[in-house]
Amino acid sequence: MAENTVKKIATRESYGNALKDLAEEFPNLVVLDADLAAATKTGIFRKAYPDRHIDCGIAEANMMGVAAGLSLVGKIPFVSSFAMFAAGRAFEQVRNSIGYPHLNVKIGATHAGITVGEDGATHQCNEDIALMRTIPGMVVMCPSDDVEARAAVRAALEYEGPVYIRFGRAPVPVINDTPDYKFEIGKGTVVREGSDVTIVATGICVDSALGAAKMLEADGISAEVVNICTIKPLDEEIIINSAKKTKKVVTVEEHSVIGGLGSAVCDCLCAKLPTPVKKLGMQDVFGESGSAAALVEKYGLDAKGVYHSVKEYLA
Repeated sequence: MAENTVKKIATRESYGNALKDLAEEFPNLVVLDADLAAATKTGIFRKAYPDRHIDCGIAEANMMGVAAGLSLVGKIPFVSSFAMFAAGRAFEQVRNSIGYPHLNVKIGATHAGITVGEDGATHQCNEDIALMRTIPGMVVMCPSDDVEARAAVRAALEYEGPVYIRFGRAPVPVINDTPDYKFEIGKGTVVREGSDVTIVATGICVDSALGAAKMLEADGISAEVVNICTIKPLDEEIIINSAKKTKKVVTVEEHSVIGGLGSAVCDCLCAKLPTPVKKLGMQDVFGESGSAAALVEKYGLDAKGVYHSVKEYLA
């Protein structure tokens, strides 16, 4: 399929649409925002259900406390803001007011990673997965496309307990639109089978990994691609089984290589099947201003960048 014919949707759009579509089925669903409904796309929900949307203003820490209170009276609050504010600015409140009492609060964090683009380093949160992984009992998800994002929102609503879901600003190709697609919290998917190397990816990098695998195939290298949407709890079985087969693993994420998907995979393999791992992502650096596409290319997270890194690693 030609590049320009692939349907592209930003996962933040999927988030807003999913909330609206699931509102009738989940009458206790309420949505909280911190003066960013247009950007986080919760405005889609607000337009349809104005009485179930609360704008807390630019006060993210307070918003987490409001959500905690609402969950204690039987509501299912979905709190929304940019990842930098939801995970970063409000970390203490998420930890102490939501994580510690293990409340039924869902956090929808948009504008994560370098694809925030022109907003620059201050808004490009490459640390949120690491922060949220450290909170005991917190489920952490990072969907790869529209289909997976919508499925993750539903799964979060059906799950009892705190959930963090990371959404992106930039439109990404739809890759999971298949008849056999099935989503489950804590389960990964082998989206391409291979025998020479395993590429474990999350979020927008699943598409990059698939593109890289096609290029590697042209060089006679068979790459297995594993899509990990749920980073915590991690599907250890799928990673161990793939690593047993290929004996070499590369992780790819639009996040710091410290504390994210790569670290989770290394924790698993180090304990259960010692395997060489190369981690691709933000290499202990801040992002910068620029278009999403230019930044993804510069930091080697597009298909070509992943291809070159895997080739170098295998050499």
